[in-house]
Amino acid sequence: MLSQFFWPWIRQRRNAADRRTCWGYTFYLTPEHMTTEEADRLKQSSDDLADRAYPILAEITSDSSKRSAALPAVVPETTAQSDVLVEDKVLPPGDSVAHADYGKPKVKRDLYALLRDNAASDPTLNKLWTQVNSVPEWVDWEQIARGQEVFYRYGGPALMGLAFQSLLGGMGAGRVVETLTRTGGFSTRVARHRLLETTQHILQCTKSLESLQPGGEGFASSIRVRLLHAAVRTSIMQLAVENPGYYNVSALGIPINDLDCIATIITFSSSLIWISFPRQGIFISKQEAEDYIALWRYVAYLTGTPTDCFETTEKARRAMETLMLYEVNPTETSKILAHNVIECLALQPPNYPSREYLEAFARWLNGNALCDALGIGRPGWYCWSLVAGQVMFSMWMSYTTRAFKGVDRRKIASDNVLARIDSVAELALCGCAAKEFVDLSPIPDLKDRITSVILID
Repeated sequence: MLSQFFWPWIRQRRNAADRRTCWGYTFYLTPEHMTTEEADRLKQSSDDLADRAYPILAEITSDSSKRSAALPAVVPETTAQSDVLVEDKVLPPGDSVAHADYGKPKVKRDLYALLRDNAASDPTLNKLWTQVNSVPEWVDWEQIARGQEVFYRYGGPALMGLAFQSLLGGMGAGRVVETLTRTGGFSTRVARHRLLETTQHILQCTKSLESLQPGGEGFASSIRVRLLHAAVRTSIMQLAVENPGYYNVSALGIPINDLDCIATIITFSSSLIWISFPRQGIFISKQEAEDYIALWRYVAYLTGTPTDCFETTEKARRAMETLMLYEVNPTETSKILAHNVIECLALQPPNYPSREYLEAFARWLNGNALCDALGIGRPGWYCWSLVAGQVMFSMWMSYTTRAFKGVDRRKIASDNVLARIDSVAELALCGCAAKEFVDLSPIPDLKDRITSVILID
């Protein structure tokens, strides 16, 4: 009897002790949450199969380049667009390269195409190719298709959340940004390009069920991301051996390690469901959450990311909360990269937003504490009112269209916001006709020890 009387009070005391508030998000820490020891182990592990496959693909590329060294650097009209990558050549100020060479396209082989075409010639490549083409038994294609619909049902708020909460707020992960700075992918010269490429990858993964199934655009794009991550890991680890001061593996973990990859999937999934959407007044149903997590669990599988954290919505939410608790710790480098994200989006198409408006939206989604730590400016009431108006409009659109099945289906089939973003991304990708080819991870070298001056330009 006494235990029944005191139990509610004891439970309340226990819950109060377990209560955690991280950057405006409050949750209760439980034994099911990932521990710091488990997180540390994930920092020292990575996608071993892709890491073993990449050097083989690099050697094939090298041998092919040597054989064609005497040939002119042109791409035949009959070459499949998905098998080449055309890159803009960006010259630093004062570069002495002749202007005649500036902007000439550089052609590289596609890592996905190399894996596909050479899988039968090497046991490691064959093992990787077989793995990615083997659909796990837990995949429910109907559920994944519903997960793709969730993204388009809330397309506008989803894109704003991905840009300002997942990407910009994600710069608060002080350990992870050390890898980002070494790729050069978020200097102001190329940050917008990288952001649009990431948007392309998300659109490809959510475009249709066929796009994500083996052989589709989203499927191929995910495999490219996996191999590019392996390329970055290999390069940074080699450079760390040559120059021990370049990257501290023991302190920072393996570059793009398993924990980092889990965090990436979380920014596309859990963060939207439990942070970005609610802060925009949107609360999705339990079924929608389960379907959306299932979608990104399969993408995690394709990209070589551990999928255990995404078996259920509860596991996905707890993984997000653990990372917020232990990994979000902004540094001076975080401030620089956050600055660059704002700079690359300000006054750009399709809507040409002002810097102050972007800062207001960043503060709306991330809270003042994190934005202060990232050095983001404090805009005036006018920009706050614009953001409030957009949030209320998004709420009205989302709940109204969801309430009427016919309207909901039409919105999912043709979302004008995503169509505009997609067209801008297509322009940014050097006029590439095949949108499936993205290069998300520049390969670092010793010159990529980026300073604030280089990043801010």
